[in-house]
Amino acid sequence: MTIPTNDKIETRQESLIEYPSQFPIKVMGENADGFVHAVTAIAKQFDPDFDAATVELRDSKTGKYLGVTVTVTATSREQLDDLYRALSSHPMVKVVL
Repeated sequence: MTIPTNDKIETRQESLIEYPSQFPIKVMGENADGFVHAVTAIAKQFDPDFDAATVELRDSKTGKYLGVTVTVTATSREQLDDLYRALSSHPMVKVVL
């Protein structure tokens, strides 16, 4: 049995994001000294125009954890993938969404 093929099928998945665009990333970790600075420093590495004044913070109910939302200018999928990897691999970070 042969499977019909369509020459117009893209081999690479199309991105749903238009570049460049403002892209919020939520990072969660323990509410500890240096956590916000670590997250913003990583964001700045991938977006030189990143404005730390736009950072949003949200404490957990108990105050043990902190959610940090950074909004970066996304220029490519590769940039976002690299940013997610850098954030996820940081020892203070628990979750990146």
